[in-house]
Amino acid sequence: MGTAAIETVGLTRRFGALTAVDDVSLSVAPGQFFGFLGPNGAGKSTTIKMLTGLLEPSAGSIAILGQRFEAGSLELKRQIGVVPEGMALLGRLTAPEYLRFVGRMYGLDRAVTNQRTEELLEFMQLANESKKLVTDFSHGMQKKLALAAAVIHGPKVLFLDEPFEGVDAIAAGMLKAMLQGMIQRGATIFLTTHVLEIVERLCSHVAIISQGRLVANGSLEELRAGVASNLPGAQEQRLTLEEIFLSIVGAGGGEPAQELSWLA
Repeated sequence: MGTAAIETVGLTRRFGALTAVDDVSLSVAPGQFFGFLGPNGAGKSTTIKMLTGLLEPSAGSIAILGQRFEAGSLELKRQIGVVPEGMALLGRLTAPEYLRFVGRMYGLDRAVTNQRTEELLEFMQLANESKKLVTDFSHGMQKKLALAAAVIHGPKVLFLDEPFEGVDAIAAGMLKAMLQGMIQRGATIFLTTHVLEIVERLCSHVAIISQGRLVANGSLEELRAGVASNLPGAQEQRLTLEEIFLSIVGAGGGEPAQELSWLA
């Protein structure tokens, strides 16, 4: 099997009496496009924050590219890219200024940083906005800039928290092609999103978290076969990821949906 690109053992995060992530153990192989799914509040963003050093785990361990990962692992952090929840951009800079700053922080020399900044702005269709402050960008433009910053250094592992939110269909198609190209070149991508169609199209493996605990983990075909074996008549049809997800997290059990009296 080789060394995992991402591995957690007993990963746990508590906030006082609340356990947001509870004893999560998973392994992501190099070159996988890995989808990490769950309902709102399930612990997805908290998990990504721990995997990228933004939060210290309360318990458990993390390994990235075979090395133990901690908040102070500077050289290891330079091998990962992150589009975090909220993006955390520097709004008083222009897009070229921001990308040059990020490139230098990742240790790229000035010439390489400038070249990649120009290429990324052109690719993300932001080249004509080079004099505008980031704070004046639309949400979709900020999302594209955040993704540009996450890949400027050519990361081996890329973490994406809702990367397509607010991005138009044309830009989304372009970004999907870019991410698939990264996978073909051997990078590993860890994606969390609520848009299940994107996960079904892009990801080869999926984990599902609910109430902080891992409730499913495997290839799409393994999850599809496991759910189909428990649903009468499901063997005769190809279950969608939405049907798999709803069945596993307990919302697809056949109970009638609650209705609002004034809309029914």
